[in-house]
Amino acid sequence: MIKVIDPGLYSSIQDNGRFGYRNIGVPYSGFMDNESAGLANKIIGNKESQSLIEITLMGPTLLFNNDYTLSITGGDFNSLINNDKIEMYKPIHVKLGDTLKINHTKSGARCYLAISGGIDIKSILGSKSSFKGITSSYFLKKGDEIKIINNNKSNFSFDCKSVFKTDSVLHVSKGPEFCMLKKDSLDILFNKKFTIGVNNRMGYNFNEKLQVGLKSIISSPVLPGTIQLTPSGNIIALHRDCQTSGGYNRILQLNEKSLNNLSQLKNGDKIKFKLIN
Repeated sequence: MIKVIDPGLYSSIQDNGRFGYRNIGVPYSGFMDNESAGLANKIIGNKESQSLIEITLMGPTLLFNNDYTLSITGGDFNSLINNDKIEMYKPIHVKLGDTLKINHTKSGARCYLAISGGIDIKSILGSKSSFKGITSSYFLKKGDEIKIINNNKSNFSFDCKSVFKTDSVLHVSKGPEFCMLKKDSLDILFNKKFTIGVNNRMGYNFNEKLQVGLKSIISSPVLPGTIQLTPSGNIIALHRDCQTSGGYNRILQLNEKSLNNLSQLKNGDKIKFKLIN
């Protein structure tokens, strides 16, 4: 059992997502940064899809009521066990009574805390991922007690060489309504920088406008990574908790690597779009 002493800003339980229910409006959800989350699990011998704790911008303080092995990947949040700094991307052994404090981010927007065995909560529609309206709780709260699946492994063979870094270039392919963009809009889109504004697990807004006046389309399928252009010229990049359909023009589509990368960028960061085949 792990007790939540302080939940941090926004910490939630996620796995690799909820699939097969988009026809009834249920989004994929799951890890915002699939690569970092998968590595956290792999380091301690879990399946890469196993449930873990996703932490955003400011982390929680957790008390361990048993001995566990864990790993932390993604952004550097200056994590401490009993006030001693711990190494990321390595197996970490904790004992009964130890306290883990995950602080404010120093780099990146999210980090991932995996515990050997995974988190023991009910799977709903094939996933343990937190989502409002699907799961009873969608973020950790003070006093929560997190059950862990028993796992007596003590030796881990995976030696992780990964180094965390973010990229200001987002790779995109053409979306279904890409052809609606004017030539001067294309020049702006691929030669100017855009600033990340308000963002969350549903999507990322950019501060700069593009082409004003495009009419909305008939509500059509969208996916995590779909980049929409609204009639008022706002650009929105949808992410893991996005809706399953929308009426804004779908001008671009992020590839998976750039979708992971976007999840590690913060309000005020600048990006450029690069078109790929």
